[in-house]
Amino acid sequence: MDEYGESLTRVAITYVKDRFIAEDIIQESFLKAYKKLNDFEGKSSYHTYLYRIVINGCHDYLRSWNHRKVQLTDKIPLINSGNDTSEQFLIDKSRNSELGQQVLKLSIKLREVIILYYYQDFSIEEIAEVLQVSKNTVKTRMFRARKKLESQLQESGWEW
Repeated sequence: MDEYGESLTRVAITYVKDRFIAEDIIQESFLKAYKKLNDFEGKSSYHTYLYRIVINGCHDYLRSWNHRKVQLTDKIPLINSGNDTSEQFLIDKSRNSELGQQVLKLSIKLREVIILYYYQDFSIEEIAEVLQVSKNTVKTRMFRARKKLESQLQESGWEW
């Protein structure tokens, strides 16, 4: 939990767009992983196994009745290196916020590859394993997500 908890929570937030619900999903995921520890076959790393459990939990929540009846907010945690000047920090915060909002507007299939690749530093192979799709599917989704993001950012007046 100490090693993966925060990064798993960030991934869950990008799916469900609510920190409290994401934390519930993470808690349930760790319990599920602990209960099924003996069933883990080791075909993948434990890291990707945990991500798969969390993503499945997010998908279950998004299909649930509760999700369809609750208004969600579009918020994504900001990434801050901590080494910036105050002015640069505010500029970066604004740009990160806009980029985060645009990422959250993507469909789940496109959003998840962007989040796992850019925010969680997963390789194409790891993403394919976590999402249980082929590497070519991941590459196609990544290409489409980048094109869609580029289009959305241009529409919103993003300055390169």
